[in-house]
Amino acid sequence: MTSSLTIAILGGTGDLGTGLARRWAKAGHKVVIGSRTAEKAEIAAADLSSFGVEGLENTAAAAKADIVAITVPYSNQLATLETVKSQLSGKILIDATVPLMPPKVGTVQLPEGGSAAVNAQKALGEDVTVVSAFQNVAAEKLKSDIDLECDVLVAGDKVAARQTVIDLVEDAGMRGWHAGPLANSAAAEALTSLIIQINRRYGIAGAGIRITGTPTKDGRHQPK
Repeated sequence: MTSSLTIAILGGTGDLGTGLARRWAKAGHKVVIGSRTAEKAEIAAADLSSFGVEGLENTAAAAKADIVAITVPYSNQLATLETVKSQLSGKILIDATVPLMPPKVGTVQLPEGGSAAVNAQKALGEDVTVVSAFQNVAAEKLKSDIDLECDVLVAGDKVAARQTVIDLVEDAGMRGWHAGPLANSAAAEALTSLIIQINRRYGIAGAGIRITGTPTKDGRHQPK
């Protein structure tokens, strides 16, 4: 596992946020669930109190963290980041946002700018390092104790930041892969709509992706 970190999960009251909170806390990290109200965050954290998870309002959660993750719906992404922007300076932001646009969530609809993660980076500026991850993981499975047969594509413009997030992916019980610069986050975001279609067509409860093949090089030391 990576060295113990304090990780804030903005919008952490949903299934994806609480699933990540549970797994990271079990791995030995200090986890803070963030929400628009402290009360809502505290309620979500209470269910994970045995793992030492804390609940705070989003701004306070971000201020307390070494690394911040955002797991809110696409419609709330940029507004949430604007409220915590001053607390993110110098930090990695793990962005799990998927630009799903109801009612056609099974149809790829990437936003202007290329991807939700790219737009987050533009909104936050160079003082924040945005890394895209976790778009293709079944949230309900994250909340369970089962082994996750799912890989995670990790995209970001800084190799070291990507590696930090890959280490956290492994702490959460999955395999992470360097997927190149942040612009490549568009592929992972688009895959979610494809997975929704596959789940519906074949009755799969939470399909995921796997990268086949055996690496012959250590990804930690490869250029972007």
